[in-house]
Amino acid sequence: MLFDTFLVEAKWFASGHIPKSEEYLKNGLITIGVQVFLVHMFFLLGDGNTEEKANLIDNNHEIVSSVSNIFGISNDLQSEKDENQEGHDGSYFKYLLMEHEFNSTEIAHEYVKKMISDTWKCLNKECLSPNPFSEKFLNGCINLARLAPLMYGYNNKNSSDLRVRGAFLS
Repeated sequence: MLFDTFLVEAKWFASGHIPKSEEYLKNGLITIGVQVFLVHMFFLLGDGNTEEKANLIDNNHEIVSSVSNIFGISNDLQSEKDENQEGHDGSYFKYLLMEHEFNSTEIAHEYVKKMISDTWKCLNKECLSPNPFSEKFLNGCINLARLAPLMYGYNNKNSSDLRVRGAFLS
């Protein structure tokens, strides 16, 4: 699945296809690689020791997709500021700007930061609601999501803006 999504992006860029922002984001949830990491963490913690438990990781996408979204959107927001991609890489932020008429990039940045904040709220809600995952796995998900502003806000004095303060698990 991961390599298939890399191929989708390669085809887009090779053909000059400009995906819709939501299409890019959906594909980007996988290309960011967080899902692969979380699946490995799930099994390394011993949470997938039966076939029934192993199916949990496939059937509960909200937690996994929330962490992936936090990483992907944070990455795209930061790379839009820092990297000279010379048109060789896409970003959710870039496609969002093409589709919507924002008065300024600052307003678009605020819109994307709100998306990150809303995703944090969804992740917290999912982790606080009854679910079949172990506390260790949930802690790992939250802690992984906490890395996003550290990884992608390294050059940004306001990197704390990329997360909701006081994520509930420690």
